[in-house]
Order: sequence, then structure tokens, then C-alpha cells
Amino acid sequence: MGVTLDGFLRCASEEEAARVRAALPEHMRLTRAEPGCIRFDVVPTDDPLVWTVSEAFTDQAAFEAHQARAGASDWAQQTAGIARDYTIKGME
Repeated sequence: MGVTLDGFLRCASEEEAARVRAALPEHMRLTRAEPGCIRFDVVPTDDPLVWTVSEAFTDQAAFEAHQARAGASDWAQQTAGIARDYTIKGME
């Protein structure tokens, strides 16, 4: 079945949103190229401070590898402290 993550990235200010917009294209490119990535979409909503997030990975190992890579990336540094509201399914 794989692992899915769905939810929202919620910025508290335009300054945070600007950091997301600047770092997101490279984060998406790198994530979509990862082994086991089935889907990785981060899409703006009608609220300029909120993005919907939808991810799918083939298995727990691929999801955990993504988390490790992303956690050590420029994306993690640029978006540190920005609220995430996610539901993860498929983890053991």
C-alpha cells in the first residue's frame, strides 16, 4: 500500500510564505527524483499563507529516506518553525 502524507503547510506571515515560495521548487525537484516517490505535490490554496501537501511513497523505507534527506536540506533550514498539519498513513 505504501506510505501517504496529506495535510497543510501553514505560514504565520508573508515572510514565511516568501521563504516557502523560494525554496519549494528545488525541494519538489529533489523529492520527485527520490527512489520510491510516487507523488509529491505542494500546492498553494486560496489563502496565500497555506499550501496543501500530498505525498505518496512506495514503502516505509522510501518515506523514511525522504524524511532524512529533507530534514538535512536547505528546505528544512528555510522552513524551520513553519507549522505543518499532516496525517501520515501506512507506517508500521
